[in-house]
Amino acid sequence: MSNATRIVLGLGLLAFVAACAPKVEEVVVAPAPITTEPASTGKYK
Repeated sequence: MSNATRIVLGLGLLAFVAACAPKVEEVVVAPAPITTEPASTGKYK
């Protein structure tokens, strides 16, 4: 085989293996709120 044929077959094999690789799922966790709402004391009713 010529070098060009080997390179093309190698790149094709590499692309096939990369396409069949398992996908990694990213888990996104929402951060907790920094402050909370102030409680109503009933002062200004």
